[in-house]
Amino acid sequence: MRFSSSFRTAMASPYTVHRLHMRGRNPVVKCLNTIETILRRSVGTEPVVAHTEGAQGDDSGEKDGPKSLSELMADRQEQAEKSVLISCPSRTSEKKFLKFLSKHGDINKHFFYESYGVYAVVEFARRDSVASLLESAAIPSVNHECMVPFKSRLLSLSNHSLAAPPAQQPGLPCRPQATVSINELIQRLSREDSVDDQIGALTETYQLTEENSRLRFLVCSLLKDVAAAYFPECTIRPFGSSVNGFGKLGCDLDMFLDLDNISGWNFKPPKSGLSLEYQMKRTNSERHVTQSILSVIGECVDHFGPGCVGVQKILNARCPLVRFAHQPSGFQCDLTANNRVAMKSTELLYLYGELDPRVRSLVFTVRCWARAHGVTSSIPGAWITNFSLTVMVLFFLQKRSPPIIPTLDRLRDLAGPADESVIEGNDCTFATDFSKIQLQSNTDTLEQLLGDFFEFYAMFPFSRMSINIRKGREQNKPEMAPLHIQNPFETSLNVSKNVNTSQLDRFVALCQESAWLLQQSETRTQRGSSGNRTTTPWGLATLLLPSKVVGIKGRKKYKKEGASERIKSLLETLKNKNEEPKS
Repeated sequence: MRFSSSFRTAMASPYTVHRLHMRGRNPVVKCLNTIETILRRSVGTEPVVAHTEGAQGDDSGEKDGPKSLSELMADRQEQAEKSVLISCPSRTSEKKFLKFLSKHGDINKHFFYESYGVYAVVEFARRDSVASLLESAAIPSVNHECMVPFKSRLLSLSNHSLAAPPAQQPGLPCRPQATVSINELIQRLSREDSVDDQIGALTETYQLTEENSRLRFLVCSLLKDVAAAYFPECTIRPFGSSVNGFGKLGCDLDMFLDLDNISGWNFKPPKSGLSLEYQMKRTNSERHVTQSILSVIGECVDHFGPGCVGVQKILNARCPLVRFAHQPSGFQCDLTANNRVAMKSTELLYLYGELDPRVRSLVFTVRCWARAHGVTSSIPGAWITNFSLTVMVLFFLQKRSPPIIPTLDRLRDLAGPADESVIEGNDCTFATDFSKIQLQSNTDTLEQLLGDFFEFYAMFPFSRMSINIRKGREQNKPEMAPLHIQNPFETSLNVSKNVNTSQLDRFVALCQESAWLLQQSETRTQRGSSGNRTTTPWGLATLLLPSKVVGIKGRKKYKKEGASERIKSLLETLKNKNEEPKS
């Protein structure tokens, strides 16, 4: 259960590399400026525009660009260790609440949100402030014989004042922790001025906020307190969408029990003299160790974890896990203990997302489109997964001329000694130093990329070819599965093996329909003058409207000039609405 050191390798600024290739490209630079503003919310990173020739120098000595993934996670974990999660009455006075907590120390950050009630995340400036606060907390006295006296940083605020708060007192200012409905999103996108702006607005609406990212790390830290009963030096880290930059508000929280930092792993006994080592209980296999650890921690979470409900121990899966709902945060949580390849996949996706801001925006857009049409689902089944869709977007961007992002093999060639990583016989090595990754100059706009993505997969030879981001080119399918997407690291695996023929046919038909729709001038242009803006769906908003595409027998050849009756009817409806006289 050991990580390679490459996960902790620092990464330089990708914006420096990308910006130098984009100088003088006005449409793309404008697009990137919009995206950079949006990305400041993404997993808490703060993009910094690279210095170009003639720019003022900065003698501060601080590194340009966003933080590396390892640096970001270290900062978030430190914040989480200094934070508490408090359930609050809805009519609590924010001023009195902060004054009460400030008796224990200075507060760095706080925010409120709703999930089965109102909760506050409070980060103190010092860890000893948290200890002081916990010392002042009481164990509830009601039905005490039915309660397990488990102390955690999940607390409840009580108001013992005789006077009730005034009825007109406003509620606590809660930050949203979930996305808007698809109908509200369509209305919001319809008010934008261009398809590129629509894609930017969608990304801003859907991606994780600073507060939501903090909350995810705090939940990991609270669960670590439970696991620490058995492994006092353990860490629980989020991975996947929670930290790779592609997470949507409301996505599941995937967690990894990390025992790498427990002291004694790398002890080298002296050549002579005495030394001590711990006595350990050996088992038959690493898998059995993983199952045992998760079984015990799952029991603790089930019986003693405040706010943890619906605990399931899924120990016979390919990757054993404990699944539960954390009601105070609203997250569906999956805890694993031996999933190191998934951690490397997280780092790789983070790297690709930081190389070019168009990557994340296109992924968010395609994922939203797929969910709106039922291509993906939160329920396990034969649907295409978000991970498969993300790999398909990356493959498409590698196939551009010139390519927007490098292949994984190219990143492997650029790797240094510190990047070397072999996990269970799989080569997981790739460069993490952005200064080594030179991008080619590609000026495609997001509107171009979105339309070409649909055209690319509307005509892709799925029956014969496999998608491979290591090589960046199609390869003959090694198996007869309808959709074959090679796992980037465990290359013998097909990450889309669950997808059946009908789901793939439906995906292709929707790509055909969406590609055609984006080509139509009636749907690509905002209608209404600047002083009389309409909210009639257009552009990307039109692509999110319900489709009539259902199960299709056989895959029809894609023609650009072709159009379904549903599209013709839709365009006619939009035209009639636009021509209706205003009352």
